[in-house]
Amino acid sequence: MFGGENKRQKILALLTMCFALFMAMLDNTVVNVALPTLSRDLGAGVSDLQWIVDGYVLAFASLLLTGGILGDRYGRKRAFMAGLVIFTISSLMCGLSDTTQMLIIFRALQGIGGALLIPGTLSILTVTFPPSERAQALGIWAGVSGVALALGPTLGGYMIEHVGWESVFFLNVPIGVIGLAVAARVITESRAPHARRLDVPGLAIGTSALFSITYGLIGSNQRGWTHPITVGTLVAGAGLLVAFFLWERHSPDAMMPLAMFRIRAFSAGNTVAFAISFGMFGAFFFMSLYMQMIRGYSPVESGIRFLPMTGMIIVAAPLAGRFASRLGSRLPITIGMLLAATGQFLISRISADTPFALITPLLMIMGVGMGMTMAPMTAAVMNAVGAERAGLGSATTNTSREVGGVFGVALLGSLLTTRLKSSLGTALAAAHLPAAQYASIVEGAGHGRIDPSLFRGMAPQQIGLVTQSFGNAFLDGFQLALLVGSIVLAAAALVAFAFIPHGAPTHHDHEHIAVH
Repeated sequence: MFGGENKRQKILALLTMCFALFMAMLDNTVVNVALPTLSRDLGAGVSDLQWIVDGYVLAFASLLLTGGILGDRYGRKRAFMAGLVIFTISSLMCGLSDTTQMLIIFRALQGIGGALLIPGTLSILTVTFPPSERAQALGIWAGVSGVALALGPTLGGYMIEHVGWESVFFLNVPIGVIGLAVAARVITESRAPHARRLDVPGLAIGTSALFSITYGLIGSNQRGWTHPITVGTLVAGAGLLVAFFLWERHSPDAMMPLAMFRIRAFSAGNTVAFAISFGMFGAFFFMSLYMQMIRGYSPVESGIRFLPMTGMIIVAAPLAGRFASRLGSRLPITIGMLLAATGQFLISRISADTPFALITPLLMIMGVGMGMTMAPMTAAVMNAVGAERAGLGSATTNTSREVGGVFGVALLGSLLTTRLKSSLGTALAAAHLPAAQYASIVEGAGHGRIDPSLFRGMAPQQIGLVTQSFGNAFLDGFQLALLVGSIVLAAAALVAFAFIPHGAPTHHDHEHIAVH
């Protein structure tokens, strides 16, 4: 599989990076299955649940580029191990949290650790493996993330039911400790020959832009799209985003050198990275709520029903990596994105009583599509930038993935709650409720649940109508959110087909653009 004099060192490095990645990916999928339980135990509404997911992803996305630069400048092993320490301690504190606000804060600290940890896994692998072996190594790396995706919902669901939601965070602590011990022994330190300076103004402007847009999108759940705060934060975010690109264009120490985006494979690969996470994060978030809130499944029953999707990721990712190393990334990415888009579109058509025997093949189609995309997408970007810019390339593609995840949860979640409230308001007109009660129920539905105290004084028929109407309204929002996600995936498939080179990877694409 892998050759050369340092074969043993390469295999140990691959196993160590996969071990750390396993922890980070396991945490993501476990949290999704825990969302309904967190809603009940901590009184978290849909907006709070979005922040529990996006608090981590937003910090992760904002600092990934900086994490890559720190690794290139001060040592990739050092940055990787620092991230592992922060992630492990933050996981412990997440499990000790007793309020939604505390959990969101420590989830954000987890994201900071992940921003140092994840770029290290990719950049260390990229400098360890030559181009001829890189796609296969990345395929195994992606396959391990698939194993974590598969185990996360099932293992997490079992732990939530029998131990409590806190245990899904405590699980990271022994994994992190073992990972530190192994990494200290087997990873060789490496640095970029021409390390760049930190771009502090770019970091501040870019992070502010992402936070403003995310805050506006998630806040629209309760305030509405026309509220001055919603409009103001979205406009401010757009303005800051423009300022970020202007700064990066002229800064000598730009954290995201825009010249790299003139490499077509690099730009297309990052577009695909954004889209696949946009669709995947949305699918996990909404399917977890659908399974437990609409179908009434327990956390472990929900986790088991994710296995067809995650199992297909495990199977498809290594195969796609081997295919890409021989014949190039364009074909597997294009086919994979189209399959993911098709699966998500068909899932957007399901109802409350659709037999799960019909849903399972759709989840499998999505899983095959995601698995086919991940390794070739990463290989296309890394081959475009070359080993000398490994930290920057890995951080950029992971930033694109994480920003896609932020917007997948924030934007699609806002579409869901907006449609939910609109549909519920229309349906409840037939219940002839008092105006104040009607308004309270519709407004409360934006939290993803109806306070039982609002049922006081209602006739049994009215309670039944409100409950049924809420379920139907949730499905209206669910279908809209996944439909939009499928459109984004299909558009990215066209971008990949048009701009990612056909044929086996070469060493020359990254030489055409000078990046300082």
